[in-house]
Amino acid sequence: MSFLQFFRILWARRALILLGVSGCFLAALLVIAIVPPRYVAETRIYLDLLKPDPVTGLTIGRSAREYVKTQLQLIQDYKVAGRVVDALGWANSPKMAAAYAQRPAGDNRDFRRWLAQPIMDHTDAVWVENSNVLNIVYRSTNPESAGKVVDAVREAYIQQTLAAKREDAQRNADWFQKQATLIGKKLNEAVERKTAFEKANGIILGADASDPEMAKLSALAQAAPTAQAAAAAFVAPSTAQVANIEAQIAAQSRILGPNHPDLQVLRSQLAAAQAAVARETAAARAGGGPSGPSASSMLAAQKDKVLSQSTKVNEAQRMASDIAVLKAQYDKALAKVADYQQQAQSTESGIRVMASAVNPRDPEFPNIPLIIGGALAVGLALGIMTALIIELLNRRVRGAEDLANSGLPVVGVMGHSDDGEDEGWVWKVLGVRMPQLKRAEQ
Repeated sequence: MSFLQFFRILWARRALILLGVSGCFLAALLVIAIVPPRYVAETRIYLDLLKPDPVTGLTIGRSAREYVKTQLQLIQDYKVAGRVVDALGWANSPKMAAAYAQRPAGDNRDFRRWLAQPIMDHTDAVWVENSNVLNIVYRSTNPESAGKVVDAVREAYIQQTLAAKREDAQRNADWFQKQATLIGKKLNEAVERKTAFEKANGIILGADASDPEMAKLSALAQAAPTAQAAAAAFVAPSTAQVANIEAQIAAQSRILGPNHPDLQVLRSQLAAAQAAVARETAAARAGGGPSGPSASSMLAAQKDKVLSQSTKVNEAQRMASDIAVLKAQYDKALAKVADYQQQAQSTESGIRVMASAVNPRDPEFPNIPLIIGGALAVGLALGIMTALIIELLNRRVRGAEDLANSGLPVVGVMGHSDDGEDEGWVWKVLGVRMPQLKRAEQ
């Protein structure tokens, strides 16, 4: 189909096309007049995704995209919308109560949920790609209401985020407190068992669960060689007395007879002194003092004591090891309780307000130029499409080109003269123009 044929069809069906354009134009005007305007207000917040927690010092090391998706869902959640209803005082509005009373019979939502539903439906959030910025958007038929509600949504979202953070921290603190209580009970029981065992078996371990008797044995084992060396170089105190008595006997023997009573007394004193020297020397060589037990005997006695108590000492040390493990667990649980309780009292939500909402001046919808322009374009396209469909279903001959395309021979075309003179209707035969026909007749 040539452009001339297409133009002829549109011109022939111009009334239909005009009707389509006019109908769409009137429909656009009706939409503009009936549909209430819709205003959009937005506020912007900044999410501290990579900021360390002020209490624990930990960073939110999870995927930023997944975290933002969660926040987008939370903004449109009933918990946030319910807080907005409470903040705006809609539940106390007689107008809202009257509208709620006229709701459909099948609507079983409670009043607060019914008030929150429009907020959830008209609230949206948009994440600025490759950033930590989040735009909260609210659409309303009133510009003041749009700005007020979107600010309320932002504050409700921040408060809900903080409340959820505190609730999680308090829940964790309560759980760790229960664990600390259970571990503390087990720790006390373990300490009581160990104390009773030590009392029953006469065993006392050191603060580091060491055996004092074993330490004493080690000290005696180290001191024994020193005691023996000192005994080897020991000189008995009675040695001087023996020498003195021997000198007296030698002097008296030159004067007195061998059976003299004085000599007999001196000899008996000498025997007693020599016996004392022997005893003192033997005691020193054994490792003890002149009046105490020997080092070797003390070492042997301590070995027997340690060996006899080794099984009981091992059991007591095992109990002490269990107590150490329970105490470490108890201390960690208490530390966790303190951390989470501090988080439960935190006022840091991890969200910063970048810009508050500004009441919109122009409505987002209806966009009058866009609607009218679109309606005219749609009407024109609809009229043209309708005209072409009708023409295809009911073809007509509107020019020689239509016959030429059908394969029929064209003998001539009747039309007006193209030389500017009013010659009426003539026949153009085989492409011969009217001036040529007139000259031929002459």
